[in-house]
Amino acid sequence: MKKTNIMINGLPGNVAKKMVEFAINDDRFKVIPFSLTGQEIEEKIITIDQTIFELVRPDTRDDKINTIKNQYAPFIAIDYTHPTAVNSNALFYTQNQIPFVMGTTGGDRKQLEQVVKNSSTQAVIAPNMAKQIVGFQAMMEYASNTFPGLFEGYTLEVKESHQNGKADTSGTAKAMVGYFNKLGADFNVNDIQMIRDPEVQEKVCKIPKEYLTGHGWHTYTLKASDGSVLFEFKHNINGRDIYVNGTFDAVVFLKEKLFEPDNSQKLYTMIDVLNKD
Repeated sequence: MKKTNIMINGLPGNVAKKMVEFAINDDRFKVIPFSLTGQEIEEKIITIDQTIFELVRPDTRDDKINTIKNQYAPFIAIDYTHPTAVNSNALFYTQNQIPFVMGTTGGDRKQLEQVVKNSSTQAVIAPNMAKQIVGFQAMMEYASNTFPGLFEGYTLEVKESHQNGKADTSGTAKAMVGYFNKLGADFNVNDIQMIRDPEVQEKVCKIPKEYLTGHGWHTYTLKASDGSVLFEFKHNINGRDIYVNGTFDAVVFLKEKLFEPDNSQKLYTMIDVLNKD
């Protein structure tokens, strides 16, 4: 089977680094030795598992991308960069006709989707690449559409804890708030409690110390107005391995879509990936 060329963007970030570590040892992929990075990154190269990656900053990527495409096209980009780069990166991918999997959260999500829909470039975009979390979200979406108002009169509390390097509020938490509001809660996403202090995470949340630099713990608590009933939904992820399988499944899915004749659809989600079989 011919390997799929992939360009993993976001190095030297931890999530992108984890993707590279797994992809290098995955027979399905050939990892391109270049990675888009932030303008503030001073390093020019990074070595992972004896492979040297050249870090490409925004002020040089327009010139560099032609060299990369001449050497490695066709390829699929995997984006785990920064919330502030989401929209500019998507525009860059579509302008250069690079199909991509967007695992980075944040940015203007409506604009992100519209850029893809208006282009000739296909992409998988999701605020969470963990398949089990995506499945849980799908169940909540079904419940919210099937039983609207089920929790009317209940109060909702949302707490999400991530490593202190995560700059934005969890996209998964925001999506879940939307489902709970359809179910009758009246909750503003601005009231989501973002926990980023490692001391609080370890001592109060009881997150294992070895995962303080990479975790995603979410708790959604619904309480009846008189306090007599309480429902709690929780998903705790330690480390980043769970995101790898979902991301790679999205790459395989996207490659299949690229070769489908007469396929005019450009934008896909992880729900599409889960439903492919």
